[in-house]
Amino acid sequence: MNEIIKGIKERRSIRKYKSDMIPKEIIDEIIDAGLYAANGRGHQATKIIAVTDRALRDRLMEMNREIGGWDESFDPFYGAPVVLIVLGEKSWPTYLYDGSLVMGDLMLAAHSLGIGSCWIHRAKQEFESEEGKKILRSLGISDDWEGIGHCILGYPDGSIPEPADRKTDRVYEIDKPI
Repeated sequence: MNEIIKGIKERRSIRKYKSDMIPKEIIDEIIDAGLYAANGRGHQATKIIAVTDRALRDRLMEMNREIGGWDESFDPFYGAPVVLIVLGEKSWPTYLYDGSLVMGDLMLAAHSLGIGSCWIHRAKQEFESEEGKKILRSLGISDDWEGIGHCILGYPDGSIPEPADRKTDRVYEIDKPI
């Protein structure tokens, strides 16, 4: 089987991580793959913020947990030591799709390197908040960018989940005029 297709079929969302930090070279390789995601008219209307600082990671986790309405003991980043935040340029018509493709490429690249990942939502709400805008401003990023998602990264702590069976009613073939 083709290695890319094999990776697509094998990649799973990981929801339990070891605390070990991923080497910077591997994080950079994953980010670089995300920067090559397909995007509308080649505009590259996305940004990636790599968070490896534990204090900021925990601050983002707390914001995310509050938005989700979970108990204080819950970590919506599942203990992952790295958070890659994908932002989309709000004025660009395909920013949401472009950012989603970046997220997919980040997760596939991570899998190919033996790193677990999971897409965590609520980045939009985080970076619409005053605290989130303050974080963006500290990086020189204006309010013209919207949070698409968090790609959490880490070494899986446990076995990789098996894929669910694929539903049978998801593909329609048209091989003659309708």
